[in-house]
Order: sequence, then structure tokens, then C-alpha cells
Amino acid sequence: MSDAAAATTDPTSTPPTQVQRLAAEGLGAAVLVFLGLGGGLNALAFGVALFALLIAFGRISGGHFNPAVSVGAAMAGRLSWKDAGLYSAAQVAGGIAGGIGVLLVALSSGGGYDFGEPLGAPGFGDQGQIDLGGALVLELVVATIFVLLVLAITDKRSDNTVLAPLAIGLAFAGVGYVLLGATGSVANPAVALSTVFFSGGDAILQAWLFVLVPLVGAAAAGLLHPAIFGRDADPVPGSGLNLSSGSSAPAQGGYAGQWNQQAYGQQGYAQPGQQGYAQEQPIIQDGWQWDPQAQQWIPAQQQAPVQPAAPQQQTGQGWAQQSGETDGRTQVRPPE
Repeated sequence: MSDAAAATTDPTSTPPTQVQRLAAEGLGAAVLVFLGLGGGLNALAFGVALFALLIAFGRISGGHFNPAVSVGAAMAGRLSWKDAGLYSAAQVAGGIAGGIGVLLVALSSGGGYDFGEPLGAPGFGDQGQIDLGGALVLELVVATIFVLLVLAITDKRSDNTVLAPLAIGLAFAGVGYVLLGATGSVANPAVALSTVFFSGGDAILQAWLFVLVPLVGAAAAGLLHPAIFGRDADPVPGSGLNLSSGSSAPAQGGYAGQWNQQAYGQQGYAQPGQQGYAQEQPIIQDGWQWDPQAQQWIPAQQQAPVQPAAPQQQTGQGWAQQSGETDGRTQVRPPE
């Protein structure tokens, strides 16, 4: 999710593929639903589950497991809208798979559950503890706060990013403590939709609030964080309010890079003028090539091979002699 895991990456590591990232998001959402709802809509169960999932899968996909978090990341410039859409689809599919698991447990538990009865689905009015207006305001405020916290916690400028999984898990538990008793939701559309189709017509008719309102709050958080605190990196193409040029480049650094663009193999490059810069080979994965100067992945065919740097010659008094070293430096001898 951020630089929480590490500030550097192994240049020999292979970036996760798009399929692997989507699988991580779908599986993570399924586990989150199964443990959270299976734990009896317990806020601590949701928080602990998210903490474990961030540790397990964060390095692969960034560890969103929530369409609201993906939308907030895209609005903040950390994820393309194309990837945010794919992530959200995988999360919803995974959530429904986890909900099916909860349903099977409920049907086989002998507790008298009948198909169509409410099964952990959120609600308001007669289906919840507060009315429509109260549910709308509460969902909006809590979703905005949670996603804003996630963006702040995963800011690569933070000195405590190693604690990000724990901090986000605790924040999610806090969301549960606020919302579960009032609406039965956790500001996560994937969780909201996980069992709604097994819970009767009223749950289905009310599901729109628990899908749309958290997304609106997440988008607001995605605008607020860079506006208030500034950006920690250049926006990803196709993110924020720029809907063009979106791409599905390889994951940039796992848990650290999904939020802050720390690229796989970035440490394998020296900066221009440093020894070895001209000799490093470009890093190419799945048709994408890392551009160390632009600090982003680009299609491989658009990047010309790295050429050896020309020797720097000293002009004026004295003369320059090629040193024979491989970094292209020169040696200057004073006039005799």
C-alpha cells in the first residue's frame, strides 16, 4: 500500500503480473468477508483480518481489498482509473465468493437460518438502527475519514510507514466500531455486496447507499489529501482528474510501490553521471520497461536502448586523457 514495507526493492525481483495483482485483491476481499462476517460482524475481526491481509498480499497488489480505497488512490494520483476499475471488479467478485462461504456455513450450522433472511447485509430504516439521512451522512463521513487516513498513513514521506499495516488495520476496526452497530456496514462496497443477494429484497433495494456513498467519500479523500498535504510523487498517468493515458503497468514495488511508485529494479540504476549508469541494462517485464529518468513504466518499444555515455572532455588550459575506466570519466593533467 505504501513504502510501509521497505524503502528499497530487490532489482532481481520479478514484478507481479496483472493477473496476480487481481487475484490478490479478489482473494483478499474473500478472506476479509469470510473472517469479518463469520466473526459475527465484529469490528476487531475485520481489523485483524485486514492487518493480516496487508502483510500477506500487500507486496503483490498494494493491499486495497476495498473499492473505496482503490477509488481514493486513483483520485489521489497513485493508481490509474483503469486499474482502479479492475481492482474493484476483482474485489466485488472476491467479496461475493466470501459471502457464499458465509452462507454455506450458516446453512450447515443448524441454527435455523433460511435462505433469504438477512445475512450480515447492511441496512437503514427498518433494516438498520438509523434512518436514511443518518445512514447517508454517517457513511459519507466515515468513508472519507478512513480513506484519508489510509492515504496519509501510506505517504512515502512518513517516518513510520513500517507500521502502516497495523495502523490501517486499527483504523478499519475503528470504522467497524462506528458503523456496524448503526448500519451493519464497514465503508467497503465489496463487503456490502458480499451477502446482499442472499438477504432478501429489502437488502438489495438498500444496497445502493452502501456502494455509492463510500465511493463518493473516497473520491473526496483522494482530492483532499494532495490538496492539503501535497503529493509524495508525480501522478500516475490516467489517474486523478486526468482520465486519459491510463495504463496497466507492472506493479511498482509491491506493497510499497502500489501507493508510492517505488519501482521494481529502480535500485539497479545509478543516476546520470554516476559510475555504472551507462552499463546498466534496461529492466523489461511483460512488454513494459522502467524509465529511471521519468521514474515510471513505459511501453518497451518507446524506449531506445541505453547508450554508453560520451567521455567528458576538459577544455581550456591543460589536456584531457581517457582514463580507461568503464564509467566514461576523464582524467585531467595540469600543464607542464
